[in-house]
Amino acid sequence: MSVPLVAVVAFNHFSPFHLSVPCIIFGDLLHDQKLFELRIFANESGALRSNEGLSVESSLSVDELAQADIIIVPSWRDPAEKPDQLMLNALVTAHSRGSQIVGLCLGTYVLAYAGLLKNHRAATHWEFEQDFISRFPDVKLDSNALYVDDDRLITSAGTAAGLDCCLYLVRQHYGSVIANRLARRMVIPPYREGGQAQFIERPIPISTQDIRINTLLDYLRNHLNQAHGLDELAQYSKMSRRTFTRQFYKATGMSVGEWLIVERIQRSQELLESTSLPIDAIAAQVGFQSATSLRQHFKHRLDVTPSEWRKTFQGKHMTTVN
Repeated sequence: MSVPLVAVVAFNHFSPFHLSVPCIIFGDLLHDQKLFELRIFANESGALRSNEGLSVESSLSVDELAQADIIIVPSWRDPAEKPDQLMLNALVTAHSRGSQIVGLCLGTYVLAYAGLLKNHRAATHWEFEQDFISRFPDVKLDSNALYVDDDRLITSAGTAAGLDCCLYLVRQHYGSVIANRLARRMVIPPYREGGQAQFIERPIPISTQDIRINTLLDYLRNHLNQAHGLDELAQYSKMSRRTFTRQFYKATGMSVGEWLIVERIQRSQELLESTSLPIDAIAAQVGFQSATSLRQHFKHRLDVTPSEWRKTFQGKHMTTVN
């Protein structure tokens, strides 16, 4: 019985980690059972080198690439560079004959340059969200997903999310038992909760261009555990309520309520990572009315629970109470 042919696209200045992810997952990791036939493709001649001095050689022609059952583009060296048209045509041909086309991290750009992602959902690394949207406005980018599968077009978020995406492909072809065996062999979780929202850096500006609002922000940060009304804050800032709400939004880009929620969540993240305080104590300390309220806002904005956040970012070096 033949096994699926997996073609991994390599290129000069490749990232060793990104290239190694599909090579490990779809290689002979389970020595007693051959799951896939793995081959390397490159449209550039000679040895392909990474910036670190590693090199690989291609074993597939462009015509053979188009015949692969799964084609994986593990990254891409420059979002502004359109890949070779012959390779893009091979991706389109392969997809039209029923193959799965996979873009890991910035590999999503390659699928978009091929025109495959038009009007489809996709994922890529969160740092490149705005750049990707500006280049490919007809792609429905999901900025939170670890990976997306839309009509055999599978794309993933940055770096380690490629592992999640490749294990997903294994589950599709061989089921959860085999995928779990591979995950155990690699000592990684077979499935991760949440999305990449939990890793996105969205720092709140410490200050604005409005001195009165800056003074208020310092006050609020020092009194997060208290309830705050608009009339009280307007009086503190020596403005009318109407002027205050207008000036606050102009300075921060958020309403007072939105700013407080974001700031409180950010503070709760810090406490979850650095202390063993129970959730209800953290909720009280950052100004949420209850642990339930904290959990609801946390889950809505980060797509994980406070307990899951603590488990992920604090690890097991500290005894925790949840």
